[in-house]
Amino acid sequence: MRTLSIGQWVEAFSGKLALKVEAGHNGLDRLITSSEIHRPMGALTGFVGLFTFDRVQVLGNTEVLFLDGLSEQARREALEVIYQFDIPCVVITDDNRSSPVMRELADQKGVPLLQTRFSTTKFAHLFSLYMDDFFAPQTTLHGSLVDVNGIGLLFIGRSAIGKSEVALDLVERGHRLVADDVVIVSRKTQGILVGTSPEMLRTFLEIRGLGILDVRNMFGIRAFRIQKRIEIVVKLVQWDDSLDYERTGLEDHYASILDVEIPLVTVPIYPGKNITVIAEAIALNHQLKLQGYHTAQEFNRRQMEYMKKKRPSDVQIRADVE
Repeated sequence: MRTLSIGQWVEAFSGKLALKVEAGHNGLDRLITSSEIHRPMGALTGFVGLFTFDRVQVLGNTEVLFLDGLSEQARREALEVIYQFDIPCVVITDDNRSSPVMRELADQKGVPLLQTRFSTTKFAHLFSLYMDDFFAPQTTLHGSLVDVNGIGLLFIGRSAIGKSEVALDLVERGHRLVADDVVIVSRKTQGILVGTSPEMLRTFLEIRGLGILDVRNMFGIRAFRIQKRIEIVVKLVQWDDSLDYERTGLEDHYASILDVEIPLVTVPIYPGKNITVIAEAIALNHQLKLQGYHTAQEFNRRQMEYMKKKRPSDVQIRADVE
């Protein structure tokens, strides 16, 4: 499981979350391990039975007003209840001010105390949004990812089968490269898979016999995008006369990536076959499916209707012959 220290979190998201550290600077190496927050109102009143202390603790208007209404001694005792646990940090929202005892306990326990001007609702939403993305399950695949007519095609297959060449041809035809050779795949919410490229390899293509190409400099900024949803896996395989390949498209096939089922199209290749045009057709056909039109099913429906219409006349012909 990925982890993120409070110091790294503040450095990366202080601007987006309007964060500033008020106390507890000696605890910035504490780790965030969850994309959810916790509001410790129950713990402040002494009930810790359901206290999820491993989450970022957020003090909003309700908690701050409650603490402000206590005597100094009662406020310290209430805060000591939550500070006895190994909490990652405390965030005060709505531009509320921290009290001296909050800052004292933060420094004493080594628990960062942060403040944001955002409301609790807005902070919680943005925090979950950014952390869901950070903690999203990831894997690395060998392949090429290209945005073809708005559809993310992930080309896979054995080494040197021509994935990068297909990607280059698609870019030359106006489509957009996302990643070549190494594709980092993340599973977002609702089972959406998003692919991107390692920063070091971004915008580069490797063509055997030619070397490394920079598609952004060669074809312009429109030839590249940082990330794209993966919608179809295109598996390139060497043509084998002994195998039967899909002819109608009635049967759907899927590839499993991070436990998400993605439509799979297997394309046998041989010299002279135009894989680039086929890739464009795969993307356009998928768009038709998204709009509710399934070409293979429509062809099958027409064929069945034709057979039904022809059957009575065929029966009559056979009767005449007899």
